[in-house]
Amino acid sequence: MKKELVFALYCLSALGSVAQEIQDRDVFKEYERFKQQSKSEYSDFRKKANDSYSEFMRHRWDWYKDQPEIKMPQEEVDPVPVPQAPDADKPLEDGLVTIKSVIHALPVPEQPNPIAAVPEVTGTTGTFTFEVYGTRMQVRLDASQRFHLKGVTENDVADGWQLLSGQAYNNLLRDCLSLRIKHNLCDWAYLNMLQQLSESFLGKGAPEAVLMQAFLFNQSGYKARLGRSRTNRLYLLVASNHVIYKQKYFQIKDELFYPLQYEENGLFIYTAQYPGEQTMSLVVGKEQKFDVAETEPHRLVSKGRDSLEVALQFNSNLMNFYLNYPQSHINNDETTKWTFFATTPISERVKNQLYPVLEKAIAGKSKRDAANVLIRFVQTAFEYKLDNEVWGDDHPFFAEETLFYPFSDCEDRVVLYATLVRDLLHLDTILLYYPGHLAMAVCLEEEVGGKTLQFGGKTYVYCEPTCSGYAPVGWCPPALSALSPVVIAY
Repeated sequence: MKKELVFALYCLSALGSVAQEIQDRDVFKEYERFKQQSKSEYSDFRKKANDSYSEFMRHRWDWYKDQPEIKMPQEEVDPVPVPQAPDADKPLEDGLVTIKSVIHALPVPEQPNPIAAVPEVTGTTGTFTFEVYGTRMQVRLDASQRFHLKGVTENDVADGWQLLSGQAYNNLLRDCLSLRIKHNLCDWAYLNMLQQLSESFLGKGAPEAVLMQAFLFNQSGYKARLGRSRTNRLYLLVASNHVIYKQKYFQIKDELFYPLQYEENGLFIYTAQYPGEQTMSLVVGKEQKFDVAETEPHRLVSKGRDSLEVALQFNSNLMNFYLNYPQSHINNDETTKWTFFATTPISERVKNQLYPVLEKAIAGKSKRDAANVLIRFVQTAFEYKLDNEVWGDDHPFFAEETLFYPFSDCEDRVVLYATLVRDLLHLDTILLYYPGHLAMAVCLEEEVGGKTLQFGGKTYVYCEPTCSGYAPVGWCPPALSALSPVVIAY
């Protein structure tokens, strides 16, 4: 009887399992139907958006006069001379630094994406290879997809947009977005990648290339506009979260749009908005992964006790990318320009050469002593020169550039030192702006003496990475000790 009961229960259980399996299969089929329906609906939504967008293009474009470029701000005071290193035997002077005001950098926004999934098209085999920042890239595109605009009238551009929004270019858009992920491209690098792709495929300066770049940028989720000059040249205009120095712009509905490769005195502009479009950010925020073109070794040697020596090789493709990166600021506050540089990491390639040397030098030391080893390296391994002397204008460096170039000034050394402290000691840092000078402070999480300031409920120790010789953390130049800096938190 017991065996029969067990067998009956087993049969019921088995039947239940079969029933559940059948039910699961039905649910799965229903889910697959739902997925296919959703894909279709998404595809239809994107098609309808592009159909409407291209129809609006056929309407007359409005004339806009460009606005003069915003020049890089000039300091009203002369740069603070390089502070003279303190007497090594003299004790640090304690004191509390008062804060004048606080600037908070904006968080790095998520990069935009298409308004709807872009279905992959099967059966295409042609590929096109191009190069950007010395890096070979490939997309699914072949000669049959080259097109020609009859002109650059509203109808001509609308016809071109309608062509590009067809399924034949789906794989191209998908590949561009994949390249953005693969190479860690920030918005500016992605914009330039699309330019190189379009011009390599359709011709430099050709209206077809401008239209393709505009289409791909727009379909990737970015806010862009098209403009036509009186000389019948087509231009791409991009909206930026941040003011870009030394670049003419157009103000359209309270937003600033910057034309690329612009050589005119006004444009007829198509101003309609595209669903879900997002303004471009000029924050780099992450390492750009370009093919490596190795430089000759750069030898750095710090002076004095705990002297360090290291030879570094850089990726010249990354250095070229940084060299022409546009300067900008946030929320109409010029002080925020340094956050773009301070939040961009040193490449893994250079870290792997530099950091083992620094880690060995600070191993087993207290936070204060380790911070002093790092600050001595930054203070004494580089030659000081003002940007005006070297570049003819203000030219802040990313941390890796300070390691690469032979000359640097206060803002460059602050960005480098802050990066080293964050990476190697895992401590919070803030920037301190004085008229004519940039310094910083670090939350050492221990009492070390010297000049300190209270910020965010924590104690930060003043640091002077720019000095004629070694100056420990906590030492503040006498000329600045009575002044109140602007804190730049990032």
